[in-house]
Amino acid sequence: MEALLLSTGVVALAEIGDKTQLLALLLAARYRKPIPIILGILIATLFNHAAAAMVGQWVTNHVGADVMRWILSACFIGMAVWIMIPDKIDGDTRFFERVGIFGATLIAFFLAEMGDKTQIATVALAARFDSLASVVAGTTIGMLLANVPAVLFGDMVSRKIPTRAVHGAAAMLFAGLGVITLLIPLQ
Repeated sequence: MEALLLSTGVVALAEIGDKTQLLALLLAARYRKPIPIILGILIATLFNHAAAAMVGQWVTNHVGADVMRWILSACFIGMAVWIMIPDKIDGDTRFFERVGIFGATLIAFFLAEMGDKTQIATVALAARFDSLASVVAGTTIGMLLANVPAVLFGDMVSRKIPTRAVHGAAAMLFAGLGVITLLIPLQ
């Protein structure tokens, strides 16, 4: 139970202001179809975090306990620093238009999570806990806790406000969160 709860909490907190949360908001504002977006997030996260957890368990089986303690400590401290670095989304989106809403979300989230702090957290958590299923379930729940509200909010707002205004508001919101995160110490 500890692995599930800690994995959920770590990833939910790490996702606040992350590029995938912004991606969820933008996809919802653009496509206005929350269900395929949420399902895409779920499936992409399950695949990505399952692979990351398997790497974490592999590392645990091939590295000594003292070395592992130092690696985990460095990973968690590195994640603490990384959370403070704002994310951005850029690139050509024409390919995603051809694969549909679910496909666009699945591919975009899977790729956005590669090497992301929540993927690194999943590796570290799987190395720390001997429960692959609990870690993957927890990190996936954490992703959904952070991103589903962004999808629902983006969908709701985009029905009432032009997409360009939603993008501007999202940019200002995340910039504000970045500044607040820097100015207010975490407790």
